Amino acid sequence: MARSKFLVAALAAASLWTSSASATVLDNVKQRGVLNCGTDNTAPGFGYLNTRTGKIEGLDADFCRAMAAAVLGDAGKVNFVVVTDKSRFNALQTGQVDVVFAHTTIKPVRESAVGIDFLPINFYDGTGMMVKSASGVKSVAELDGATVCTTQGSGTEATLAAFVRQRGFKTTKVLTFENLEKLFGALQSDRCNAMSTDKSALAAWRGNSAKPDDYTILPETLNKSPFAGFVVANDSRWRNVLRWATFALFQAEEWDITSANLAERLKDDSAFVQKFLGVKDGFGKDFGVSDDFVASMIKSVGNYGEIYDRNLGPKTPYFIDRVGTPNAMWTKGGAEYSPPWN
Repeated sequence: MARSKFLVAALAAASLWTSSASATVLDNVKQRGVLNCGTDNTAPGFGYLNTRTGKIEGLDADFCRAMAAAVLGDAGKVNFVVVTDKSRFNALQTGQVDVVFAHTTIKPVRESAVGIDFLPINFYDGTGMMVKSASGVKSVAELDGATVCTTQGSGTEATLAAFVRQRGFKTTKVLTFENLEKLFGALQSDRCNAMSTDKSALAAWRGNSAKPDDYTILPETLNKSPFAGFVVANDSRWRNVLRWATFALFQAEEWDITSANLAERLKDDSAFVQKFLGVKDGFGKDFGVSDDFVASMIKSVGNYGEIYDRNLGPKTPYFIDRVGTPNAMWTKGGAEYSPPWN
């Protein structure tokens, strides 16, 4: 009898463990009804708190909204959790967030050692340096003996260490700061001779300053910085739905499906477009979301091109031209590309 009770208890425990082990972030998010999305609030154009509206804006913030629309059918069902370069991975691993979009560079050690899975690249960047124009510095070669600053826990720390070593600089110092706001403040107050981070962030802070001409972004690119969102490792169901939701934003731009013409495109007689938008036999059921998940994203935030233009386009203070860069669509010589949906 005792042995029978032990077996029953063991089987019950095994059942609970299996149920817990098979649980996915997707189920948790749907049950909660809100997507917890980690992003920065000090990176103009990507994740930035607009003090006038009290809202977080930027390309990363819009990707958070797009994922909420895809999974929950409502871009407003997102809770922004502010993360820094140092805290972003821990926030994911401790369950504070379900996904992070925070200008994060894809690197092998982050998937192998940190334990995350990256989503598709949504912005191609490179590490650069910015100085005060009054310094007269025109090249990174002139920074021997300078104090160069970056953010704590960023990949730029390793890039700068390699840069100093390769250049043979003997007295160059590297200081780190908690976030981009404090980093830019250090450059402004002359605690640093140069500010080093991704060139997009340099352009954003320069463009957002009271006098942009007071700052010069040096021409050299120190390292590649392809950005992507990321999720916890080994949850393929959650990763796959966000992966293909990201691809869908690229595909919508390629097919010229926009927030403005969505109602018209929902009537498109193309079987491929109908399936893509979930009008008939959509992809949603395969991913555990509504068949119209793509249409929901486009209605809420637009396609990738619309997201880019709204946050980094020519009408913004931090214009970063896509033309002739990897950020252009593959049909225009760039690298933004979705696998086929047909």
